[in-house]
Amino acid sequence: MWDVTTPSGRWRGRVVGDVVVHRGIRYARADRFGAPRRIEMSPGPVDATAPHPMAPQLPPRLEAVMGSPLPLAQDEDCLALTVTAPEGAEPGSLPVMVWLHGGAYVSGGGEWNLYDASILVRQTGIVVVSINYRLGALGYLRAPGISAGNHGLLDQITALEWVQDNIAEFGGDPRRVTVAGQSAGAQSIAALLGIERTRPLFSRAILQSAPLGLGFHSPEKAERVGEVFLGHLDADVRRAAVADILVAQGAAARALAGPAGLNSAPPFLPVSGIDPLPDADLWRRNVAARARDVQVVIGCTDDEMKAFYGNHPVFSAVRAVPLAGPAVVSAAERLVQRRVFDDASFALADLLADAGADVFCYRVRKLHPDNPFGACHCIELPLLFGDPDAWRNSPMLRGIPADRIEPLGRRTRDYWGEFVRDGRIDSAPWHRHASGVRDVFALP
Repeated sequence: MWDVTTPSGRWRGRVVGDVVVHRGIRYARADRFGAPRRIEMSPGPVDATAPHPMAPQLPPRLEAVMGSPLPLAQDEDCLALTVTAPEGAEPGSLPVMVWLHGGAYVSGGGEWNLYDASILVRQTGIVVVSINYRLGALGYLRAPGISAGNHGLLDQITALEWVQDNIAEFGGDPRRVTVAGQSAGAQSIAALLGIERTRPLFSRAILQSAPLGLGFHSPEKAERVGEVFLGHLDADVRRAAVADILVAQGAAARALAGPAGLNSAPPFLPVSGIDPLPDADLWRRNVAARARDVQVVIGCTDDEMKAFYGNHPVFSAVRAVPLAGPAVVSAAERLVQRRVFDDASFALADLLADAGADVFCYRVRKLHPDNPFGACHCIELPLLFGDPDAWRNSPMLRGIPADRIEPLGRRTRDYWGEFVRDGRIDSAPWHRHASGVRDVFALP
């Protein structure tokens, strides 16, 4: 056991090899559709050796690509985090990476075994904090008189404020915080970059496969999504059972996906112009205003859409058409990837670089020529969080020997660790991004 006493309480974690893991640390409470409230100091030692329940959710839609995480309990009272740090770290001595998980704002959890940070921490010597935040309708519903929206974003900010106040005692330096995330987690970071309240909370950011081309919801669009959701819920959402909310959420997602489910955009998103996220114009000004004080890594994979279209029944049927079928699907994947991922990521990189930020752009290439998923959405996650047991049965890694993944992951973790420590990557010919330039560094 390993005790840490912080302003928020005394936490009893577990030593795992040469790292110390504190799980299930509550950073806030929240009523349904209410703002998060920081937790009062705990009077005595609190066991922090077991995961806290994650946000209520349906099975992740990319489970057939990523593989299945170990099951965790679910509860509305989900605002907790995990801290993984090197054993014996001096207080306030090490850089910190705060991980925001993906999952289309409807699934995922910071304590998934797929995101076990032990190998990353052991190799790089950084402190990693992984957080839970509210998801789906419980995190992003906008319905007048019921919920303003953006509670998931407020949760993320509250967790980052907890890090500032408490991470030193775990060995982390609150002056050197990098916020990192993938997919919805990365899009959340884009939102956070334009929120004035977050300026003192982090100075570096890593955005992995952010679907920035989807944009954020306008209040009007968010309300329309809310109306569809409420139309599928036969109860008052303020008192409805969580199970009924999830059923209605799934029904709304299917309805909003349209004929044959071709619109795979998340139904619940951050909402522009609703606290804490400013409207689009002010968001851009805020991003530019803080650019000289931030360093950013941003990138995508080569084949993002294969994760979404690889097993899609419509695209599978088209792919089966002789001669033309595969070419048609490939063209659709490239078109959507460019609109949702590539162009918008470069647009953010350009905005930041024009305003004086140090920006590094990357692209993840195929790990193996024969895997049908290619360099799909999520493919870089097992490189960063390299626990071979957690990722052993991942379909997107099928056919790739573990002894090939390990050195590729080690290189990726070295790059991320270097950036978290120094705000730059000098160990490779990875040049700072210049606005309008589309050169990228190839990973892994």
